[in-house]
Amino acid sequence: MHTLYRIQLFLLLLLAGTAAMAQKVSYSEPEKDDYKSTEFEIIGRVAGNILVYKADRGDYAVSVYDNEMQLKNRVKLDFLPKKVISMDFVAYQNKILMIYQFQRKDAVYSFCATMTPDAKFNDAPLMIDSTRIGLYTKENKVYSVEISEDKNRILVYKINQDKEDNNVFYTFLYDSAMSLVNNSRLALPMQGRKQFLSNFNLSNEGDLLFNKLERTSNRDYVVNGNMVIKRALVDSFEVSPLQFRSQLLDEVKMKLDNNRHTALITAFYYKQKRGNVEGMYLYKFDYNGNKPIYEKTLVFSNELKLNARGESNTNSAFNDYFIRRIINTNNGGFLLTAESFYTSSRYQPWNRWNYMYGSPYSGFYTPYYYSPYSPWYYNPWYWNNSQGVRYHYDNVAVLSFDEEGNMQWSNFIRKSQYDDNADLYLSYLMVNIGSELRFLYNELDRRNYLVTDASLAPGGKITRMPTMRNQDKGFTWMPRYGKQISSRSVLVPCIYRNYICFAKVDF
Repeated sequence: MHTLYRIQLFLLLLLAGTAAMAQKVSYSEPEKDDYKSTEFEIIGRVAGNILVYKADRGDYAVSVYDNEMQLKNRVKLDFLPKKVISMDFVAYQNKILMIYQFQRKDAVYSFCATMTPDAKFNDAPLMIDSTRIGLYTKENKVYSVEISEDKNRILVYKINQDKEDNNVFYTFLYDSAMSLVNNSRLALPMQGRKQFLSNFNLSNEGDLLFNKLERTSNRDYVVNGNMVIKRALVDSFEVSPLQFRSQLLDEVKMKLDNNRHTALITAFYYKQKRGNVEGMYLYKFDYNGNKPIYEKTLVFSNELKLNARGESNTNSAFNDYFIRRIINTNNGGFLLTAESFYTSSRYQPWNRWNYMYGSPYSGFYTPYYYSPYSPWYYNPWYWNNSQGVRYHYDNVAVLSFDEEGNMQWSNFIRKSQYDDNADLYLSYLMVNIGSELRFLYNELDRRNYLVTDASLAPGGKITRMPTMRNQDKGFTWMPRYGKQISSRSVLVPCIYRNYICFAKVDF
């Protein structure tokens, strides 16, 4: 009897130990130059090293950490000019491509430098292109970068919008060795300022896919659109119309499935202006065969709206939701996550209709991805500059669809987050570890943020995991700026005594 009791006790302790070690957290030490105002981008794990790019008032550096987040080296990027306009990184197993643009006098230059896993540069940077823009041009971001899912194709391009009815594209397509595959100059006619371009994606074959959309005169809704394809080695566009019928759309998103050569377009739709979200618009396109697979609308049921509503009434339950991620599934279907986001203020509240798509006209067109926040690049001065504003980030809806666009199941990550004048610690980070999805987000506990870990199983079941270990050291996490750096590891930025540092979580 005593032997059986000891065995049971041993098994319970073993299981408890396994649960306790479900996540391992390792912190980096705060560096003296990494203040809260320092901008950064997580590059990723390369040849065993973890690299993070940092910029602060014209000083640029890359910090190199080992697997335990101990600093190995901090390399200053002295060759960069003082004012870098944008920076894009492509991380491989043994190198990093650093694509950047800057202005010198009346010209903007695009360059690519190849970085080693130790943040060293053995070769001189490669100049991709240059453009004269004039000394007094306010918008100097000329070039955009798209990267294929397998990272074997990289597209640098600019869109000259010197005439309202015409966009001139200049494209530079490279392989992973930065050898030029193709460059093109081609034009895309536009019908007035109501039309705009969005959802730029690059396929593994090097085809550029994007949407040409048309909005209402007050810019609230999308009422018309096209799928546009520029093949890798062809200097022309293929345009296929979308059939919105009488629906009004907003926040149109597109996701490629490179395995099946399809593009999925999703959006919330309305029946009338300033009405309620009725459901989802779904459009699936075979871009190899240049033909639609299906186009349909899904009406949200009252039961789904009831689960989503939060503090809203049932009819307006999805009015504050914004599409965050689309994840392709093995059976040809997809998962969609959408988060409830809004602000409250004694002045004017922020909502999805206030300047939703930006200005349609400037000298050079920068592809615009609409979102209430940018999840990839941390800039503490971009969104958090409104005094007297309270930010709210609430429930996350997870919707599962089959290969024909039929909803299979739905569930919700329940959370209620708010903060005044800043939203750095709000929202969530989704981690795909293969067997399940994990959602990391902060919850307020006795005036301190505590990171919560929720697990989503393939069938839609949500389980709240044990509390993260090593959270009692004064680190405040910023989950939404985190990045997955391997199949079971993420890097999450933190604030510690007004300094930026990083927590690596191994699942």
